[in-house]
Amino acid sequence: MPRLTIRDVQKMKDNGERITMLTAYDAMSARIAEAAGVPLILVGDTLGMVVQGHESTIPVKLEHIIYHAEIVTRVTQTPLVVGDMPFMTATTNAEKTLENAARLMQEAGVSCVKLEGGAFIAPTIKALVQAGIPVMAHIGLTPQSVQQFGGFRVQGREFDSALQLIHDADAVQAAGAFAVVLELVPAPLAKLITERLKIPTIGIGAGRYCDGQVQVFHDILTLFTAFLPRHAKRYVDAGGIMQSAVNQYVQEVKSGKFPTDDHSFKMDDTIIQKLREEL
Repeated sequence: MPRLTIRDVQKMKDNGERITMLTAYDAMSARIAEAAGVPLILVGDTLGMVVQGHESTIPVKLEHIIYHAEIVTRVTQTPLVVGDMPFMTATTNAEKTLENAARLMQEAGVSCVKLEGGAFIAPTIKALVQAGIPVMAHIGLTPQSVQQFGGFRVQGREFDSALQLIHDADAVQAAGAFAVVLELVPAPLAKLITERLKIPTIGIGAGRYCDGQVQVFHDILTLFTAFLPRHAKRYVDAGGIMQSAVNQYVQEVKSGKFPTDDHSFKMDDTIIQKLREEL
């Protein structure tokens, strides 16, 4: 089965089919996502927090995204793989952004890139699309601007800020984005934007009315416990299960219960005896 395209994603919206997107950063998470039937995989700059241990996404470099995205594209066959453009790699400097996006496409093999920003970044989106690079936009709470927002705060609750988000959504669509992520946006506003746009909306903390949803792999499996956003749902305590298993392994090594004969390899006793005699 061929890899999904941006046309397939548009068909999902047109047909009223809910779109699922999930982050993945390595072979294991990518294979699990594909096996579950996830149609869109995001190699997101959230890897800075859940993989690298940073407090935000800002330290993530383009080389980091390329490294992880190359793994994900190599081990998957069907999902549309989206490569995130990390901090300051997608700016109003269209030429520099084109260079960075091209590296993601060529070196990592992603099908498209994701850019944070609304109306101000629309000209850059247009330049990328005209160059043949599909773009997923990202508005609302944009994590790379978290310092400017003063933390991870819901966006668009007031009239002026809500109107600006609508203008942002219109602008990125007009610029040629094939989809737009709405992050930390009140559900009624996300519903209004979703009804207004022809392109799919992918929500994260934006309620049930978006055309699709995206979540962080480590959040839904409880693999990252330093911070759990309100919008995330824990489907299993995989982190707790893993910690329990490692604890048991440590104790069994200390007590001599592991390894047993079942975990060891045998050889002819006469050879051992001959080796003893030789030594």
